[in-house]
Amino acid sequence: MTPSAAEPAPVVPQAASNAAFVLGPPKDGGPVVVRASFEFHDIDEISEENETFEFTGVLTLRWCDKRQAFDPAVVGVGEKVYQGDYQFNELSPSWFPQVVLINNSDTIEQQGVVLRVRPDGTQILKAKLTAVAKTEFNLRRYPFDKQRLEAVFEVLGFDEDEVVLEVDKQTPVSAGKLWVPQWTIAGIGMSTRHHAASHADGRNIESALVASVDVERKAFYVSRLVILPLIVIVLLSFSVFWMDRASLGDRISVSFIGILTAVAYQVVMNDILPRIAYPTWINGFLNVSFLLMVGTVIINLVVGGLDKHGRHDVSHRVDLLCRWIFPLSYFGLIVALFGVAFLLF
Repeated sequence: MTPSAAEPAPVVPQAASNAAFVLGPPKDGGPVVVRASFEFHDIDEISEENETFEFTGVLTLRWCDKRQAFDPAVVGVGEKVYQGDYQFNELSPSWFPQVVLINNSDTIEQQGVVLRVRPDGTQILKAKLTAVAKTEFNLRRYPFDKQRLEAVFEVLGFDEDEVVLEVDKQTPVSAGKLWVPQWTIAGIGMSTRHHAASHADGRNIESALVASVDVERKAFYVSRLVILPLIVIVLLSFSVFWMDRASLGDRISVSFIGILTAVAYQVVMNDILPRIAYPTWINGFLNVSFLLMVGTVIINLVVGGLDKHGRHDVSHRVDLLCRWIFPLSYFGLIVALFGVAFLLF
């Protein structure tokens, strides 16, 4: 029904008009540039089994919204500050980029929030977060591996035509005093990444902030528990080539003790390592140790067969050769494992 000319036009309240004005991002002829940074305060746990890490840190966002500019002489303060959930959510009148952790694996906890508004409309938002992020692990070099732990943040609901994330150059990349058991902090990084927005059916491109921590595993624990003891046991198993060839049963007993020890170490590593499909360096080391000790059993049987047929000179030469071939082969294969692990992966 068409209203008559005598009917007054509807009036939009000024408060509602202002609210609608600040609900969306500012329109200044291009996307809003949000400069972001993240400072890691703590990494509580790194889980290879779940490929996750738990961290705590402060996310800082900086952008300009001229609609929030004010005259300090009129307002009476040089900077407006909204702190705490109530002031930020209820009293702050401005639009803000809602940043989410897209590789979040568990609940995310916000422990505090502060918004500072400067006279020129610059907005600085700081929030302290505790979260668990999922990241891809590469354990092929275990226990000499390095990992990159990434926390990926993006602005929810806005593509690059509306909001663009950039690394804040004014905030130095730092990580506080990080300490993680079994790991060494090798470096901290901050970068941006572009990807198709999954919630927009891949039609829109969004920018994301990637806060990363490079860590190196401290290999001494596994070396002390597995590697060094097993090397000693394998070398001791090669002592069968110095034993009397007439005591074939004793030689085979020594070899089988070494084989059972290698199997026991494999069980130990299965409890330490996560259930992964690809082989690791430690798996190769255990298999090489196991196979060489199996080789000593085979050589013992060959030497026993030669002695049984009266070929004592040949069996003696086999023992002499094996005294050098087995240790050299063992250490050569260990070096080859290092080469494969560090050159190919």
